[in-house]
Amino acid sequence: MHPLEPIDTRNLFAPLHAELMALLRALTAEEWEKPTVARAWRVRDIAAHLLDTQLRRLSLQRDGHTRAPDRPLVEWLNDLNATWVAAARRFSPRVIADLLDATGRTSAAFLEALPLHERAPFGVAWAGESESENWFDIGREYTEQWHHQMQIRDAAGAPLLLLEPKWLEPLLEISVRVFRGIPDTVVFEVDGYRFSVVGGEVYRGAAPSPAATVRTDADTAWRMLYHALSRDEIVARVTISGHAAAAEPLLRARSVMV
Repeated sequence: MHPLEPIDTRNLFAPLHAELMALLRALTAEEWEKPTVARAWRVRDIAAHLLDTQLRRLSLQRDGHTRAPDRPLVEWLNDLNATWVAAARRFSPRVIADLLDATGRTSAAFLEALPLHERAPFGVAWAGESESENWFDIGREYTEQWHHQMQIRDAAGAPLLLLEPKWLEPLLEISVRVFRGIPDTVVFEVDGYRFSVVGGEVYRGAAPSPAATVRTDADTAWRMLYHALSRDEIVARVTISGHAAAAEPLLRARSVMV
């Protein structure tokens, strides 16, 4: 085992954006309207949400245009997301894609230029941090853009290419930090990648004699961590060795604000 180190995902945004644009440009009118694992949101709503998050980050972090939450954070974020998605239903898929093409390239260039170890404007709250360094906030943004693109691919029946190691490994390195604070020693194994929680901290590798080991595949892992499976579906798709009760906090963990 070894401790998780800061990870630099800045060089992934431009190619991730290129994959998104190739995907969106190839969608049919019917595919833009397909339902997704994001429940009430269709493909077009997720694309609009990605546009919104990029515009908001550029406005706040690049331009200093701030708007403080006026209610509990999750409630505030849900309202921001819902009001934008509702308004964006006025736009055609082509308009959404054209706007995303511009903001995605601008956003990728902006993120690539950020210093990794300066204080980020946002703490990664789902990992228990009220303050974070840029590398973690940038990594969180990578997981955001990654999993929303996967939701679109899943709905449209497009290849789930983002499960390839160059995309998946950094995603897991960021996402598993949500397991901080789990009290028992637990191992999480995803298609050969192994992470352990020991003393409430997360490590790369397998701890000896864990209280529980959770094994699954990459497709299940992202759906579990990004709130796309019910508890019954998770239990049906993972294998648990050891004490099921020790594994329960890991099964409930989500690498996103819900």
